[in-house]
Amino acid sequence: MTLTDMMNIGLMQGFAGLSLFSVLLLMGLGLAIIFGQMGVINMAHGEFMTIGAYTIYLFSHLAEAYAPKLVQAYFPFAIAAAFLFAFAVGWAVEWLVIRHLYRRPLDTLLATWGLSLAMQQIFRSTFGAKEVSPTLPDWLMGSWAPAEGLDIPINGLFVMGLTLLVTAGVLIALYKSRWGLRVRATVANRVMANATGINTRQTDRLTFAIGCGIAGVAGAAFTTIGSTGPTSGSLYIVDAFLVVTFGGAASLFGTVVSAFGIAQTQSISEFFMTGSMAKVLTLSAIVVILMFRPQGLFAVKVRR
Repeated sequence: MTLTDMMNIGLMQGFAGLSLFSVLLLMGLGLAIIFGQMGVINMAHGEFMTIGAYTIYLFSHLAEAYAPKLVQAYFPFAIAAAFLFAFAVGWAVEWLVIRHLYRRPLDTLLATWGLSLAMQQIFRSTFGAKEVSPTLPDWLMGSWAPAEGLDIPINGLFVMGLTLLVTAGVLIALYKSRWGLRVRATVANRVMANATGINTRQTDRLTFAIGCGIAGVAGAAFTTIGSTGPTSGSLYIVDAFLVVTFGGAASLFGTVVSAFGIAQTQSISEFFMTGSMAKVLTLSAIVVILMFRPQGLFAVKVRR
């Protein structure tokens, strides 16, 4: 094996890490908004990702069955629908459950864990226990070969582009919109925010729903690299919490850096060892770093 071959393999493995980074970042962004900004431990966050993934599958099935000509065009609309469906379910969950449990982290953990199990059973009853995959448009298939021996999947490039778009949108919304101003004011000092006329309950509900909607987009991205089952989202929830905790609970920039570091470490390690050992190595590195910096890589000081 030549040096060029080794470099190409390393680059392709690194790009595989970027695909994992994209899904982790989208999951982490939604969780950073819910956990980092609101202090709610949402153990059902993975199931909102599954809602997005099943939305893509449903749109694919409907397009194939009733409008075959739309198979090549349905995907962008399905992504928007994945956000809206997850957003709507998140809004309802906040109104029915979460709003009664603020400042009670253990109760939110138990309640959302129960919600996670209930949602998994709903998925199992609705779509079956077997994993399903949507029919992707032709323009998402194949690979791009910038050099001989180096093949980069087009669906990975699309997921990265989608992730960059969503990340930029979240950052702009958080620091340039009225919603973002209300969120930052509520996080900094809830009592003072109420005193200035900000409806913090409505801000909480909208923030929770947006975080769930972003998880839905993560599910849409996930369908391009894997199949979807009732428990698909739960496989990512631990990694998503690691991303948020390691980066700093209230730092979106920390979430980006943390997702990149975890995904690349795990992907490159899997080339030299088994997947389980790569996971152990990644977790061990995170634990060691958190021992020296328990507040995360980029801690944000806020008043509670």
